[in-house]
Amino acid sequence: MKFDVTLLSHNLNEMVQMAQTAESLGFDGMWTAETNHDPFFPLLLSAEHTQNLQLGTAIAVAFPRTPAILAQMAWDLARFSHGRFLLGLGTQVKAHNRLRLGAPWDKPLKQMRETILATRAFWDCWQNGTPLDFVGEYFKLQLMTPFFNPGPIDHPHIPIYIAAVNKGMLRLAGELCDGVHIHALHSVKYLQEFALPHLEAGLQKNGRSRQDISLNTAVFAIPTDDPDYAQWAENHVKQQISFYLSTPAYRVLAELHDWEDTAVQLSQLARDGQWATMPNLINDNILDIMAVRGSWAELPGIIHQKYGTLLDRVSYYLPFTPAENQSGWRASIQGFASLRVGE
Repeated sequence: MKFDVTLLSHNLNEMVQMAQTAESLGFDGMWTAETNHDPFFPLLLSAEHTQNLQLGTAIAVAFPRTPAILAQMAWDLARFSHGRFLLGLGTQVKAHNRLRLGAPWDKPLKQMRETILATRAFWDCWQNGTPLDFVGEYFKLQLMTPFFNPGPIDHPHIPIYIAAVNKGMLRLAGELCDGVHIHALHSVKYLQEFALPHLEAGLQKNGRSRQDISLNTAVFAIPTDDPDYAQWAENHVKQQISFYLSTPAYRVLAELHDWEDTAVQLSQLARDGQWATMPNLINDNILDIMAVRGSWAELPGIIHQKYGTLLDRVSYYLPFTPAENQSGWRASIQGFASLRVGE
């Protein structure tokens, strides 16, 4: 199991220090999210100032960007990082696409399928000289002249991960992708009874096996070494769980655990803007199922025992600041490294 760091927010002025610290501590990879900043820019700086750290988006919103734009950004980052770049894509939800990003939202599953295939069509064209000829419902791509062709690179296989919560996207990930970003709002029951069966169905459709796809997620972690930080982390986790459970797109988890009433209440509180009240609905049962609690050094073993081989890459759903909790992060990194040695 690889241990990464996920940046839910970032400042370009701090990215060099952030990336160098992450690599020096020993993280396997670093993921950037598309929240209040672009997810690609920080990875360019990170690639320039690191040597071994894998770098990926978790996630970049797919539909506001055409396959040509996605293909070109990924190609340049793969070239510049010497093959360390991972392209993580997600759909976001309808309201954000239409009302915040001004992007089309029609049939997201089909749009994502075509985005993946069309992006790879560009890469095949640039690497192998294959004529660009992708025609689907959403894209007609048949023009590539030498002036706009960046040419082949040394590491042309760029892994594509997609964010998947529900049946269709999980099956698409299994069928076409190198990896899947499992949402932080997950449980072992969700993975075993819902996510993996649908991933397997997609894998089988394309003659693939579980070894052909990497499962990555952020885990709600509560380090207990320092009581004040532990209390802050628990409040942070409850806030995030309450926010995600309020979102109808993630309702599958509530249904699996019979939390529908709580999810409906949370949705109403969200509509009313009662954000501070929402964490009060996250009881100890929900917290125990959704989060892990232990010292920084104990958390790797706890996570390994909880998930076993269900996951391939994990990070903590916690902010990462180079000057803070370095001994804690180092203890967890060493813990995951020790577990890999024992496998």
